[in-house]
Amino acid sequence: MNVGLIGTGIMGASIGRHLIDAGHKLQINNRTKGKAEPLLNAGASWANSIDEIAEHSEVILTMVGYPDDVRDIYYGTSSTNNTFSSGLLTILKPGQIIIDLTTSEPNLAQTIYQHAKGKSAHSLDAPVSGGDAGAKAGTLTVMAGGDETVFRDIKPVLECFGKKIRYCGEAGKGQSTKLANQILNTGNMLGMVEALLYARKANLDMKDTIEIIGSGAAASWAINNLGPRILQNNFEPGFLIEHFVKDMQIALDEASRLNLQLPGLTLIKKFYDLAMQKNLGKKGTHALFLVLDELSQGKNDSEIFY
Repeated sequence: MNVGLIGTGIMGASIGRHLIDAGHKLQINNRTKGKAEPLLNAGASWANSIDEIAEHSEVILTMVGYPDDVRDIYYGTSSTNNTFSSGLLTILKPGQIIIDLTTSEPNLAQTIYQHAKGKSAHSLDAPVSGGDAGAKAGTLTVMAGGDETVFRDIKPVLECFGKKIRYCGEAGKGQSTKLANQILNTGNMLGMVEALLYARKANLDMKDTIEIIGSGAAASWAINNLGPRILQNNFEPGFLIEHFVKDMQIALDEASRLNLQLPGLTLIKKFYDLAMQKNLGKKGTHALFLVLDELSQGKNDSEIFY
């Protein structure tokens, strides 16, 4: 199948490699061509524009950072109100399928779906979970919203890079499911970091502690995958803190729209906002350890929270 991929960052690069390995003819575009070189060397072809991607692709995947990036691609860089005088939605052909893998806004996913439908094309919102490790291993969880018949038809493409592919409901429900995932993820991250800070202070063997916790009722993806990185003082992403903060804000905005208070998420976001202030936005989400390490010792900013 002819597949287009827009966005070849940490996640997109691995997703693209799995598509190539599965035998799909992959055409790619990225803001920075240099980041696409590994995929080009693996057999992908370069598209100079979104128009070129749309011309040659039956299915187009997008994996970018922020909702505004999604708007840029689908509606054009000057769009502020989801109208499409330019962008991918102006050049879609009947029967084409667009799949946004970005964690984004449910309402934006619904709007894209309606505009694609107006072009006799199809749209799925299909954010993923599993981090860089899951992307590299091809074991991502994919949460899809849109028409179920389209989901079933395109599922084999998603299975190239995902292990658990779930249909979550109508357009926007994939994004809503991912936001629920991220709300839990923030709590897991905070719990893991504080557990490791306590274990270190109690003079426990940190490696053994991670293995013990990771095999019991408190086990989580975070402790098993990111705990060892913390021990190695490796805070490279993974998943960027700045993107995690974006996800938290979307979740809080959605909760507000639903008249729902999320006090735990509100508190955890303050810790990550502090991480952003400390210029840790390009580090992995587990770099929260560095922030709480300071706070736990009474250093800097602790009055914000206590």
